[in-house]
Amino acid sequence: STLEALYREIDGFYLRLSITVSATLVPVILAGGGGTRLWPLSRRDYPKQFLAVTGTETLLQQTLRRVIRLNGQTVLPPLLVCNEEHRFLVAEQARSADIDLSTIVLEPAGRNTAPALTAAALLSRELVDDDAVLIVMPADHMITDVAAFGEAVSQAMDLACRDHIVTFGIAPTHPETGYGYIETGEAISNLQSAWRLNSFKEKPDEKTARAYLEGGNYLWNSGIFVLKASVWHEAIEHFVPAIATAVAQSIDSGVADGDFFRLDAASFRASPSDSIDYAVMENLTDAPWPSAVVALDGGWSDVGSWDSVWSVLDRDEAGNATHGDVIADASKNSVIHAEHRLVAALGCEDLVVVETADAVLVMPKAESQDVKLVVEKLDARSREEHLHHRRVHRPWGSYESVDSGARFQVKRIVVKPGAALSLQMHHHRAEHWVVVSGTAQVTCGDNVFLLAENESTYIPIGAKHRLVNPGTIPLEIIEIQSGTYLGEDDIVRFEDIYNRAPTTS
Repeated sequence: STLEALYREIDGFYLRLSITVSATLVPVILAGGGGTRLWPLSRRDYPKQFLAVTGTETLLQQTLRRVIRLNGQTVLPPLLVCNEEHRFLVAEQARSADIDLSTIVLEPAGRNTAPALTAAALLSRELVDDDAVLIVMPADHMITDVAAFGEAVSQAMDLACRDHIVTFGIAPTHPETGYGYIETGEAISNLQSAWRLNSFKEKPDEKTARAYLEGGNYLWNSGIFVLKASVWHEAIEHFVPAIATAVAQSIDSGVADGDFFRLDAASFRASPSDSIDYAVMENLTDAPWPSAVVALDGGWSDVGSWDSVWSVLDRDEAGNATHGDVIADASKNSVIHAEHRLVAALGCEDLVVVETADAVLVMPKAESQDVKLVVEKLDARSREEHLHHRRVHRPWGSYESVDSGARFQVKRIVVKPGAALSLQMHHHRAEHWVVVSGTAQVTCGDNVFLLAENESTYIPIGAKHRLVNPGTIPLEIIEIQSGTYLGEDDIVRFEDIYNRAPTTS
C-alpha cells in the first residue's frame, strides 16, 4: 500500500506538470443575477455586478481581471453569459477595463445558472476544445487574495483533467444562515486542500449552522466550479436532458451578432429553470462522475447583503463604513452611503443607511437578508424604484430625469464621444434640446446641423431626428419633453448602430 501511494504521488506530480504546460482554461462568467439584496444601489436594470462596491472597479471588472491573471495556466479570453438587456453594460465595462472577451452570450430570458452553463459548455466545445476546462463563477463575488485563488484553481484543474466535477468551498468563520454548505468527505491524498464531495446542504437555520461550524467538515458553498466542458454536457444530459436539448436547440438556431451570440428565444425559453447545484451537483453522490471540493482561502465574499458589504469595506475607528457626504456622530458599526446629498447619522449603531436619488433605505444591519421583501412589495405595487435608477445607462451614454409634471419632463442627457442615438421619431411628444457642453450633430427631418454650447433646437412631434456626438469629449444636453404621453416606449426607430429593437428605449 505504501508503494501504491508513492506511485499515486508520482503520477499526480507528472499530471500537474502536464496540466501546467498544456491545459486550456476557459473562464465562464455568469452575469445574469439581479442583486436585489443590495437595493437601492442595485436595481434590475443595473444589478450589483456593475457596481463599484469597493475601489474604482466594478465587481464584474474585478472578476474579469482576476481570471486573466492566473499564473501557470493557458487562459483564454473569458466567455460571459448575461441577460440581453445588460449586453451593452457588459461590453462597455470590459472595454473600459481593457479586457478582451471571447464572446458575450445573450440570454433572452432568465433560466438560472444550469442552462447558462450548458450554453457556455456547448459553445466552448465548438469554438475551443472538447476537453477545455471551464472555470465557472458569478460576476458579482469578491476574492481579495488572487495568489491563493490561483493555487486553488491549479488544484481544481488537476482534478478536472481527470474528469472530476470540482467546486470551491470556503472555510466558515461564523454560523452564516445566508449561504449553502458543502459536507466534505475523505481527503484526496495528492492534493493539499481537496476532499471528496459528500453532500450539499441548503441554507440552514442558526442552530444547524452552528452545528456545521462545530463539526469541522463543512464549508460554505462558493458557487465557483471547475470542470471539463464535455463532462458538464454529459452530466446535464444525464440529470436534466430537457435543459440539454433546449439549450442545444437555442445554439443551433442562435445568431452571432458582432461581439454577441444571441440564443434563440423560443428554444431557450423552453428550457427548465434550474441552478447548477440543483440540476447536477446535489445528485453526484451516486453518479458516474467523481466530484471534489477544493478549499479556497482567498478573502472570498459573495457581497450578497449590506452586512457582507460592511465586512469588506474600509471602516473608521468606530467601525463605520461610509461613502459620500456623510456626518456620523456617536455612531458605530454602521453602513452609511450617500449618493446625492448630505446624510447625517447621530447615535446610530449596527444600522444600514443608503441614500440614492429616488429612495432611502434604513434598517438594522442584522436584517440585511430581508431587503428582498422591500423589492417584492415595490413589484407588487407596480412601482419602478426596484427596476432602474433615475440615471439610466444606454449604449451611447446615459440619461437622467431631472424634473417632471403634467405634460412635461426634463432630462439630462450625456452622449459618449463618437456615439449616436438612433434615428427615431415620437408620436406623442416634442423635444427642446439645449447644449450644455460639447458639440452636437443634429438631424431633424432633412436638415443636419451642428450645435455648440449654449445653443438650442426644437424637435417637433413626428419629426425624424437623431443626436450624435462628433467630438472627443462627452456631449451634455438638457432635453425638455412636452406632450400628451412621455413614456420611453414612444420611440419608433428607423436606424440604430446598436441593433436595438425598433420600439424599445
